[in-house]
Parts: sequence; structure tokens; C-alpha cells
Amino acid sequence: MLEFLYQLDVKLLYFINHTLSNSLFDKLFPFITEVKNWYIAYIILFLILIFKGGRVGRIAAVAMILLIVTTDQFSSFFLKSLVGRIRPCNVFPDLNVLVTCTESFSFPSSHAVNNFGAAMFFTKIFPKYKWSFFIVATLMALSRPYVGVHYPSDVIGGALIGILFGYIFATILKYFDNYFSQRHIKITNKYERIEFK
Repeated sequence: MLEFLYQLDVKLLYFINHTLSNSLFDKLFPFITEVKNWYIAYIILFLILIFKGGRVGRIAAVAMILLIVTTDQFSSFFLKSLVGRIRPCNVFPDLNVLVTCTESFSFPSSHAVNNFGAAMFFTKIFPKYKWSFFIVATLMALSRPYVGVHYPSDVIGGALIGILFGYIFATILKYFDNYFSQRHIKITNKYERIEFK
């Protein structure tokens, strides 16, 4: 059974990496997969949350930093070492490797963990933008097997882990928001609460 799943994983990897390969994607996905290319967008989002998001935005901005630090450390320094899976770019010489192939382990994809964690977290707080959050996370995750540095199961597993962390962080945030709102409501009836969907 495990061998069957592995072969299915490899076939899906080659479908994404070879069959879907074209000149447009060969430029698009290496750009998408590079975290440094997103720094400006992340900074803009953070500033919008801080200065335009009100109390909810400020809480979300701080919690988001804690979430990413947690998911990144958990996936990069714990799970990867625990599983010890070799990256496909170090296994299959005929892959189209469009970015640097490192010696670090493959499962889970930290890109998928972090981005799906953020997508779920923000979806619980700003549900009307949920499609935007998950489309960005999906493109980031898809870029990893496309550029040859992760198996599809790495990003699927990473997505599930990220969603779990995002949900947990949103739930914790809701708990603390409810706690402080109950204390504050004794003083005033006007209190901006976080609505979770």
C-alpha cells in the first residue's frame, strides 16, 4: 500500500513538473515560490492591518507573526528532521529543477504549512476574503512540485498541518477576545469584537 501511494505521488509529481510545464509557468512559479518576492506584499498587509484594521486588525497582525513563527519552526526544525524525506530534486535527475535544490528534508513543505496556516487563520477573521487567501496559498503550494523541490504529498500534508494550526490559533484568539470583551463590557457597551465564521 505504501509503495502504491509513493508511486502515485511520483506520477503526480511528474505530471505537475513535466506535463504541465510551459514557458509561462517556468517564469511564473519560480517567482511565486521565492518568499523574498512576497516581502513587500507581506509588509503592506501588515501595515494595513495595523493602521486600517482597527483593534481586530492589530490583534490579527500580532497573532499572525506568532502563527508563522510557530508553524515554520514546527515544520522546518521538527517534522522535517523527524520524517527525514529526501527532496525529489535530489532523487530524480530528470526533474525540471527551476530553483536551488537544497539538502534539507522534504516533508512537509514549510511553504504550504505557513501559507495555509495564514489562509485558515485570516479566513476565520475576515471570511469574505477567504477565496483570496486560499488561492494564494494554493498557488504557493503548487509552485513547490512544479519547480521540482517537493513531492505533491509534501504540500498536501503541509496544507493540512497549516490549516490545523491556523484553526487552533484562531480559536485561541477567539477565546481571549471573548474573555477580554466580557471584562470590558462591564465598563462600556461599545466594544469591537472579532466575529468568527
